Amino acid sequence: MLIDYLWLLVTAGGAFALGAALAYVVMRQKPLPPAVKEAQDRKVRKLYGESQEDKSQ
Repeated sequence: MLIDYLWLLVTAGGAFALGAALAYVVMRQKPLPPAVKEAQDRKVRKLYGESQEDKSQ
């Protein structure tokens, strides 16, 4: 009977630890500065050979 509770604790604890680690990583992410984001957008448009304006038409 005790082993059943141990497996429950290990399984639930593992899932909780994984969820907590993922939440921590997501919360620590910083948004890109506007200049870097714009440079990234320009390179993506250059890579795909079209701008967002062309795609919307």
